[in-house]
Amino acid sequence: MNRLTQVTAAVVLSLGTTGAMAQERVMIGEPSWPGARIMANLIGQVIETRLGGEVGYAPGANAVIFAAMDGGRGDIDVHPDVWLPNQQSFVEQYAANVTLSSGSYEGRTGLCVPTYMAEEHNIRTIYDLATPQAQDLFDSDGDGMGEIWVGASGWASTNINLVKVRDYGIQSFLTPTTEDEAVFYARLRDLIANRQGTAFYCYSPHFVHALYDVTMIEEPSFVASLYNMVSADESANWFEESSIMTGDEVKKVHVAFSNSLEERNSVAASFLANIDMEATELSALTYSVVEQGRAIDEAVAAWIEANSEVVDGWLGLN
Repeated sequence: MNRLTQVTAAVVLSLGTTGAMAQERVMIGEPSWPGARIMANLIGQVIETRLGGEVGYAPGANAVIFAAMDGGRGDIDVHPDVWLPNQQSFVEQYAANVTLSSGSYEGRTGLCVPTYMAEEHNIRTIYDLATPQAQDLFDSDGDGMGEIWVGASGWASTNINLVKVRDYGIQSFLTPTTEDEAVFYARLRDLIANRQGTAFYCYSPHFVHALYDVTMIEEPSFVASLYNMVSADESANWFEESSIMTGDEVKKVHVAFSNSLEERNSVAASFLANIDMEATELSALTYSVVEQGRAIDEAVAAWIEANSEVVDGWLGLN
């Protein structure tokens, strides 16, 4: 058991007899995608209900959250959902002042089409999107060009997909769009209801795989030498300097937190270092919230109650 875990266990076990120790408020970053918002709320509820602490939430993009964690002033202390290698440049840039959780869950990313498009029109590989046939099949607005949603503005994956669409030759036939995820999924619902063509960035865990019958289309297996992604933080000419001709690596998704928490709230820091979510559990939570309409705090509270032993492990109590 490491030092921070020992501190957590000792404090948590003492809460019933001595009351909660004074702890500085933990500010949790809240990126826009559903899984991150759920993880933010889960972290917040554990700190409040199991550690007796106080939390706040700060919506923001990845760059803002990492910079605030690096500052160590408590503006934002936690990033709840760091996808690697997508956000590797931030992790490396702020390595001196930001720590990743020891646990992680597995994430997969790619481009999806409804399964009826794969089966009825043989859209099965990335190269099937770079054809005149695809231009017609995926033209939902009648402007003569198909569309492909590459993700929301501000996501690291969106820039990756913009490079892919260019380098696979797709942009000659499909126009990349970057509207907000909620806006796109409202449009996706209608497109699928009408069995129209649609191609879009997808990842797992995500509720879309439970909601619709979709197929992640094939890409060449990941080869490091063929995957050169320059981040916007590294160069203003990132788009021109990047080159991608292979599928993504399987991702590892961590929680990140400011090292300053070890001094300002060591109990929370220990918990964050140990958190280890399962992808299947997060997918189920996301589906419950996004598609079944359950409030995030209610869904998370029920999950914590049903998985108390898991949470105990994160707190160093078993």
